[in-house]
Amino acid sequence: MDAAAVETSWWAQGLLFENCNCQLVCPGHVHFTQSCTHERCQGFWAIRFDGGAYGDVPLAGLRAAVVYDTPRQMSQGGWTETLFIDAAAAPAQRDALERILNGSAGGPWAVLARFVSEWRPTQFVPIEIVDEGAAKSITIAGWLRGAIAQIRGRDRTQPVRFENIYNQIHNASQVLARGETEFDDGRLRIRNQGTHGLYSEFTWRVA
Repeated sequence: MDAAAVETSWWAQGLLFENCNCQLVCPGHVHFTQSCTHERCQGFWAIRFDGGAYGDVPLAGLRAAVVYDTPRQMSQGGWTETLFIDAAAAPAQRDALERILNGSAGGPWAVLARFVSEWRPTQFVPIEIVDEGAAKSITIAGWLRGAIAQIRGRDRTQPVRFENIYNQIHNASQVLARGETEFDDGRLRIRNQGTHGLYSEFTWRVA
């Protein structure tokens, strides 16, 4: 995405968590040139917007998810993605979230969008995200059930973290977890259990 083509300033902050079928830790999460565990990397990103605005359109309180299927080496491109956007969002909010997550609004998702060769139709559906601190889950009835729980460290009172990790959409400090996914849209079926998961508090901004 050419920054000159971005017409609307926006910012967002909130919770981002994920699960894929890689073993802990997903190599592609560290860098797209690394080879993932299996021939295809399949999973989801769940997003809770705690604050933000797209121009004058407020984003706080909204939820979204991205389900993806990529080749083992993610930098090869050929990704397939489906966006799921909160049915409770007003029309202008739906448009804003779709633009942010498909990369057309610039920012970190524009980098990921370069690798996507197929966008399946965006779904506007009720999305439930539950945050219990060490455990988090997302439910999209009829589509997706996903959950993660942070792994144990030496100090049981503290999570195990990645620090100073370069990742386009996550904060530089990320909590390691294991997770599970059940997803079926009639074309893509994902069944993950006890595989890569993590979460962070994200901040995105495009001036």
